[in-house]
Amino acid sequence: MQAPRLDRLPAYAELHCRSNFSFLTGASHPEELVARAARLGYAAIAITDECSVAGVVRAHEEAKRQNEAGHAIGLLIGSVFDVQGEGATPPCRLVLIAHHRDGYGDLCELITLARLRCAKGQYRLTVRDLDSGQTDLRGAPGCHALLIPRRDDPPEMLLAQARWLQATFDGRAAIAVELLLYADDSLLVERLDAVAAHTGLPLVAAGDVLMHLRSRKPVQDTLTAVRLKKTLADCGFALARNAEQHLRSRLRLAQLYRPAWLQASVRIAQSCAFSLIPSRVQ
Repeated sequence: MQAPRLDRLPAYAELHCRSNFSFLTGASHPEELVARAARLGYAAIAITDECSVAGVVRAHEEAKRQNEAGHAIGLLIGSVFDVQGEGATPPCRLVLIAHHRDGYGDLCELITLARLRCAKGQYRLTVRDLDSGQTDLRGAPGCHALLIPRRDDPPEMLLAQARWLQATFDGRAAIAVELLLYADDSLLVERLDAVAAHTGLPLVAAGDVLMHLRSRKPVQDTLTAVRLKKTLADCGFALARNAEQHLRSRLRLAQLYRPAWLQASVRIAQSCAFSLIPSRVQ
């Protein structure tokens, strides 16, 4: 059977991707992730390490090499945060991606704020840091925000998170749909459809990527065991359920995600003009 042509597959931009600069979590180097995304014909890839932008220099160098070789790939700069709740506002997990140079400054300022509060290797960011008027970081005005739903959060908490996101980020927000062939994927989609209908927030495809190839799963499992200070045999459900957190082919993504979700990923990438290289998102 002839392989489908890349130009006939839906465009896609990966917006949630952690490298090995998310210590003991990501199983691939930033340059491996960028090179793989370029070969798969992605429109762009965002390197979104945990409260860090440390991996973007290596990603930038690889993106330059890929573009010079004719494999156009947009590089987006972002970070992912576990945001603590306060009062009636629940905690949530957010990806923030810089729209422009000022947005990159906002992102770095948030990272600095969160890291300075804790011992090395830890961070603390709260919803008040983003929704209070006390600093110029209210709503991270130069960034696009993605809510990363936790599957074990009850529906009412997910709805409260989405309403806070909508109120705080003023049109620069979306909800990530991350389908990893888990048994509860259909339930997750049902809940996210309901939240999107209630809030008007768009849904966007994302992959919660931790490795460039599925063959890195044993490495990723080993990193988890080291992080938890347990043997692999004792890690149990702390290990990823499968190897789907890799950069998947656009054909596979087209089979899993609705066209509107894939299109939304590219629209968000196009809105984020800041990059360490000239943007080539199509």
